[in-house]
Amino acid sequence: MTTTVSISNLTKSFTGVRALRGVDLEIRAGEVLALLGENGAGKSTLLKILSGDYAPDAGTISLNGDPVHFRSSTDARRRGVRVIAQEPEIVSHVTVGENIFIGKLPTRAGVFSANRLSDATRAVLAEYGFASVLEADALGSALSPAQRQLVEILRGLVDRPDVIAFDEPTSSLTEQEVDALFRLISRLRAEGAAIVYVSHRMAEIFRIADRVAVLRDGGLVGVRALADTTEAELVRMMVGRDLGSLFQRSRVAGGAEVLRVEKLDSDLVHDVSFTIHAGEVVALAGLIGAGRSELARTLVADLPHRSGTVAVEGRRLTLRSPRDAIRAGIGLAPEERKAQALLMQRSVRDNLSLAILDRLSPFRIIRRGEERRIAQGMVQRMRVRTPSIETEVRTLSGGNQQKVVLGRWLARRPKVLILDEPTRGVDVGAKAEIYAVIDELAQSGVAMLVISSELPEVIGLADRVLVMQGGEIVGELNHTEATEEAILALALPHAEPAAA
Repeated sequence: MTTTVSISNLTKSFTGVRALRGVDLEIRAGEVLALLGENGAGKSTLLKILSGDYAPDAGTISLNGDPVHFRSSTDARRRGVRVIAQEPEIVSHVTVGENIFIGKLPTRAGVFSANRLSDATRAVLAEYGFASVLEADALGSALSPAQRQLVEILRGLVDRPDVIAFDEPTSSLTEQEVDALFRLISRLRAEGAAIVYVSHRMAEIFRIADRVAVLRDGGLVGVRALADTTEAELVRMMVGRDLGSLFQRSRVAGGAEVLRVEKLDSDLVHDVSFTIHAGEVVALAGLIGAGRSELARTLVADLPHRSGTVAVEGRRLTLRSPRDAIRAGIGLAPEERKAQALLMQRSVRDNLSLAILDRLSPFRIIRRGEERRIAQGMVQRMRVRTPSIETEVRTLSGGNQQKVVLGRWLARRPKVLILDEPTRGVDVGAKAEIYAVIDELAQSGVAMLVISSELPEVIGLADRVLVMQGGEIVGELNHTEATEEAILALALPHAEPAAA
């Protein structure tokens, strides 16, 4: 594999929005080029052109000096170019093997061979180092977010592409899985692959990349050799300004108790008890699979519980459905925004007003003028980059979609707000804005429960940290005690808590 990609004057617009403006870029064989930029900077558009999903308005792509015109993603794959998507597209009712080899299932004498598929899948899992975390015959519907991401990665590699783009590949992965992926990327680079790596996690960029290209507002700001740049310089290039400290928390003494959970027990969480006070940000930390998201979904009755109580402002709740939780003042922004939070084919306005329809329609008729006023206000407040509040939310970048989800709950004004991985797949500029919103909500008296796999985020935001393991809360740390070492000591199985 020795393919080098040359991109010249690449330009693309959508309904008056210039997504790419004359981008010139080279992706070299045997290197990892990191692609950075805020949500909406043009990274996804560039990848979709590279994958053949979009045709550019102007400009050219060349492979080893030969201009190419991809008519479809199939055409791009035939030429050895593969983009591994951030949001996995998994067929739920077929196996891991069928998902990995979809479109190219092995046959014997022209007839599909289950045995050959099983053998081929196990060989791929072993070759790429994921045999311990994926089973060839497991159904897509049984896979965790991390496992779905690994299937998406493996699907992109079985064709042995020459050019590979990874779009936020680690957003759902454990540290061990990230290590395995980085070993794989290093191997692909050594074999001569040209690799594009998109991530908002600076630590990953400095760990894996050779060069870094930064996009802003559809244009290429610059390309830097990793050895010749710093995180601060890259952030300035991305956002056009210094951000200062990301975590601007106005820590004040907690107010009255808002949420009390006592001995909550289900198939997935066990004997969980904790409280959150007005204006307090409590972080829920733990390894993937520790039960954090399951606890959040149980609190809003999206998952059933056997026993235990949930009370808001001293009133014990009877929660039969998420609607009951919303009416009681509890909101949840789930981890998987596309699958669980957004109506992808509906407008920004529809999605922003989803949690307040009862207030907008007292006589079963929605007051459209009021709905538009609130939606427009939230777009401005959350700095959502969208041509219009009538734009379908599926066309927005991941960070702007997340802002829509948060804006929905700001409009509802809940007493308790649960945020599950609120900055997953979000750029550093949008992260700073989301952190400011969390602080603003806390100052207004909202009780906040934040689930995050990023320990700096946990430490920077939280007044208290609850650590989960195996569906249980195994420890609590206040803000002054919370260090990465202390959290991991509680989160890791069979480890003793670190001394305070």
